[in-house]
Amino acid sequence: MEEENPSENTRVVRAAGVVGVATMLSRIFGFIRDMVVAGFFGAGLTTDAFFVAFRIPNLLRRLLAEGSLTVSFVPVFTEYLRNKTREEALELANVTCTALSILLVFVSIMGVAFSPLIVTVMAPGFAKAPAQYDLAVFLTRLMFPYILLISLVALSMGILNSLRHFAAPALSPVVLNLSMILATLTLRDFFQEPIVALAAGVMAGGILQLVMQWPFLVKMGVRLKPDFHLRHPGVKRIGLLMLPAAFGAAIYQINVFIGTILASLLPTGSVSYLYYADRIVELPLGVFAIAVGTATLPSFSEQVTLGKTGELKRTIAFSLRLILFIAIPATVAMIALRGPIISVLFQRGEFGIQAATLTAQALLFYAAGLWAFSVIRIIVAVFFALQDTRTPMKAAIVALIVNALFSVALMFPLQHGGIALATSIASAVNVGILWVILKRRVGPILDAEFYRSFGKTLIASLVMGGMILAVEMITPWQPSGPFKARLIYLAVSVVGGGAVFFAAAFLLKSPETEIMLRSVRRRIKPRNYPR
Repeated sequence: MEEENPSENTRVVRAAGVVGVATMLSRIFGFIRDMVVAGFFGAGLTTDAFFVAFRIPNLLRRLLAEGSLTVSFVPVFTEYLRNKTREEALELANVTCTALSILLVFVSIMGVAFSPLIVTVMAPGFAKAPAQYDLAVFLTRLMFPYILLISLVALSMGILNSLRHFAAPALSPVVLNLSMILATLTLRDFFQEPIVALAAGVMAGGILQLVMQWPFLVKMGVRLKPDFHLRHPGVKRIGLLMLPAAFGAAIYQINVFIGTILASLLPTGSVSYLYYADRIVELPLGVFAIAVGTATLPSFSEQVTLGKTGELKRTIAFSLRLILFIAIPATVAMIALRGPIISVLFQRGEFGIQAATLTAQALLFYAAGLWAFSVIRIIVAVFFALQDTRTPMKAAIVALIVNALFSVALMFPLQHGGIALATSIASAVNVGILWVILKRRVGPILDAEFYRSFGKTLIASLVMGGMILAVEMITPWQPSGPFKARLIYLAVSVVGGGAVFFAAAFLLKSPETEIMLRSVRRRIKPRNYPR
């Protein structure tokens, strides 16, 4: 069956592909960065001081920059692009940039001035070690302006994404990781305290990420400059959207905080089991779910602006099909291979078989909610496109309460696994609330094509699961075996399972395989250049 909205679906697939590849590169270089930092600085007084110092600007980045600025700016900017002149849209970008810079310069100055208080609140134990406390204060002052740089990067990302350019914004985290790696390798001998080189790498990375966006902005005809018409109505709307969006992002951080507190009441190691399992779930979530969510926001915003409700619903259904095409087989694979995955990635040194087994239990319960973690990215993007950030915030509050209640109820019978399961349940509740409200807002969304596609994806995933079980029956998993044998087992299961899934989906004529194959053919098809 032909896609009802092929051009928009193709744009979503291309954009999601670009963002997904860039996110994968970022995760790889982030892992390399962690290895370099651990290798040169270890885990001790100076690294503790650095991570405490970096926590506040990093938290503000999640709340203000990534958490609310881009998603609040894109719908309003898109509306100006479609309903007003380009000059008026660019004026909005200039005023937003000016207002944001003024606000964040003030925040940075206050952060630098109150760094001793911030460190005292964040790490009260440092007061017992004056040298560590002083180092943490110095590093906090050095890195606090990072929030200004990364917020301007987020604004640039919003502008470029609205203009359908995704590569440069998506690659900017890679630049930060490379900057931190290079600073560690080349600058540590220039400072009396070598860890300062890492902080310098953070600041240099912020500058480079911003500089990286500039040529692409200029290419798109955007030259950001000061504009002090701070009462601009568009800026006011962006600000009103940002407040609940930032609060919603803060609720997520509170969820993590509550989970950590409750896990600390369980046997030693529970916090770590949840952390490592979450890192595994974050891979498909970051590479695919966030990529599709980022790619669809401009499309949703444009369709809302133009009043094309029918197209909006078709794009929502297509995006959900696309994301479930990845999330469902990923869920089956994580559940079936949870032991081998954790064992191969983490089981070495002090991280023994028991730790791997307990971490795999957490992964089982997190994997059960992967579909919800993924779907919520799409649904929230729709609400942001509708310029409604209050509804996701309210749903997030309900999910927070559900998470806390189920965590307390399940943490003792299931230990740390209960906390992971509570997170999955709360995310499913969040999806359910938003879905009901969205259906009331725009009408029925899922069509017959969605259900056919979902059924084919589910069948192909179960066939893949059967293949993985067959490998287990032929060659049983040995958690105490040599690393090479464990790696081969996991590689055969993952590669073989992936091949079986895509083959089954292709034979079932799943529309997602057709779209992906068409996209690949388009990229590798030789171009005929004039002689």
